[in-house]
Amino acid sequence: MIELGSSPAAPAARAGNGGDLVKDATDATFTADVIEASRETPVIVDFWAPWCGPCKQLTPVLEEAVKAAKGAVKMVKVDIDQNQQVAAQMRVQSIPAVFGFFGGQPVDGFMGAQPASEIKAFVKRLADMGGGGDGLDEALTQAEEILDKGAAADAAQVFAAVLAEDAANARALGGLARAELAVGDIARARQTLDMAPPEIAADPAIAAARSAIELAEQTQDTGEEADLKARLEANPDDHQARYDLALALLAGKDREGAVETLLELFRRDAEWNDGAAKEQMFKLFDSFGPKDPLTLTGRRRLSSMIFA
Repeated sequence: MIELGSSPAAPAARAGNGGDLVKDATDATFTADVIEASRETPVIVDFWAPWCGPCKQLTPVLEEAVKAAKGAVKMVKVDIDQNQQVAAQMRVQSIPAVFGFFGGQPVDGFMGAQPASEIKAFVKRLADMGGGGDGLDEALTQAEEILDKGAAADAAQVFAAVLAEDAANARALGGLARAELAVGDIARARQTLDMAPPEIAADPAIAAARSAIELAEQTQDTGEEADLKARLEANPDDHQARYDLALALLAGKDREGAVETLLELFRRDAEWNDGAAKEQMFKLFDSFGPKDPLTLTGRRRLSSMIFA
């Protein structure tokens, strides 16, 4: 990877090849060749320069992978010496720099030379995004995995790109709301869910995101864990303290502790506060997702208490 700043004089730009799949773009054509084109087919943008040695190694491998995708993805090459405006807009500070565009915006990318296996995987991810139902599902699965790892901004880009193709995609809409929630923007997350068309408003993905938002709002002003635990030690039947402790544990990312606390509250008094413990657990399970181990074990244990 080469940092920008000082570079040898650049020779004339190389010609594009690969037919319609691989082409050169300029500052003037970038919007049409990348932004608009990516609304129909994912587009990979390769920022390069003739004096860049790593670029000469990366670009042929990237072109080969794009051609192997047989039209599922396209590639655009941008010579940064000749097209400094778009490079500046994309904040390219070192090359090679590669971005994947879908739905009119960047959704993936990397900098520096990469192994051929990583390049093929990158191209496949982009190709899958534009490949219809299965491709969108795979892209959403990857975005959800990225979100679980804490990269909320990156996940949000993928969710937004899918929504650009399918505005009624419940997984994408719910995922975008959860990504916004992950960076602490509760108001924006709620606004995102409010855009859900009526036909998907009851979808589990929307319900999960809505429950997560409600929980985030509830945990904004929780008491201190130590104070709540002290209250319970003094009076184990202080149900409000136990309920508040569950919220405080959840705010502290102790999901298991929150579930255990609510289960204990339900065991002690299932009807307290109109069944608040059970209602709160359902919200937790919705926000965790149906396949989460805590959801599976928690629902099972709650059911055994209900039907005991």
